[in-house]
Amino acid sequence: MMYKVYYQEDKYEVPVREKTKTIFLQANSEREARQLLKDRQINIEFVQRVEGPYYEYEKQQEYFKVTEIR
Repeated sequence: MMYKVYYQEDKYEVPVREKTKTIFLQANSEREARQLLKDRQINIEFVQRVEGPYYEYEKQQEYFKVTEIR
């Protein structure tokens, strides 16, 4: 499954919408997505499953790039 992760670059930074970044990654669950990112020094705000028409929409965007983490 594909997940979109919203995060702040600094682990201790308070979430500010204008500074929020996103990455896409493959994982079997939201929990696994969070586990894959646990070693990064980022502040995860939200993990969202991307599927169906929403996934098709995201794939067409210029910023869409799946991050490989293993």
